Amino acid sequence: MSSTADVVDYSGVTEVLGSRVTPEALSMLYTRYTFAATLAEGRDVLEVACGGGPGLGYLAQRARRVVGGDYTASLLVQAARHYHGRIPLVRFDAQGLPFRAASFDAVLLYEALYYLAEPGQFVREAARVLRRPGRVIISTVNREWSDFIPSALSTRYFSGRELVSLLGQQGFETTLYGAFPVSRASAKHRAVSMIRRTAAQLHLVPPTMKGKELLKRFFLGRLVVFPAEVAAAMAPYGSPVRLDAEAPIRDFKVLFAVGQKG
Repeated sequence: MSSTADVVDYSGVTEVLGSRVTPEALSMLYTRYTFAATLAEGRDVLEVACGGGPGLGYLAQRARRVVGGDYTASLLVQAARHYHGRIPLVRFDAQGLPFRAASFDAVLLYEALYYLAEPGQFVREAARVLRRPGRVIISTVNREWSDFIPSALSTRYFSGRELVSLLGQQGFETTLYGAFPVSRASAKHRAVSMIRRTAAQLHLVPPTMKGKELLKRFFLGRLVVFPAEVAAAMAPYGSPVRLDAEAPIRDFKVLFAVGQKG
């Protein structure tokens, strides 16, 4: 989500239909949209950076209206092929939402904040297009997790405290959650953790999702196919846990920030 003057293709770093992912990654996908569907039931929802739109249909089962948008045109083409007009799809930059003020009750940004050149501008735009009361819901990998590895096209990752501060600058009252606890119990998990950190330090991690598949298959075992659309009970739900944003957060892989517009 760089400026429109500097076109970047995010398809290589986006999980799409046919990608092979770990069972945990599938659980993360299911958790993101189940969490959002609960908060957005009966409301008008905008998903920013929806990619190929795997969560749009699932959200539409609970929400009053769902609109999806992304910066990368090829990802929207994939979404359009699947939904056949069921879900409105719009190409836009997250830092300049093409909607009038007070158009939505909830704005989602999942696993994309770290690609934005100006994340504060996205938050301002979210505040503008939200009604009162409205929610912005952000999900992001936790950069304080010891096995955290940045994406090749990322610009900046936020800690829990920084997420709360970012949203607070636009008047959002924010609740922070963690999901997918870090496991340190088994020898296998410790070995995989060491390999991940070593690969990151030596810059051996492939920059694309496709390139990472081989490593995942070798070190993590069985992979599953990424779906076109999230379905009920398709994977375990990793129930998010409310956190204290003032303390360092090292025990969860994923953060959810829910900002309430007063």
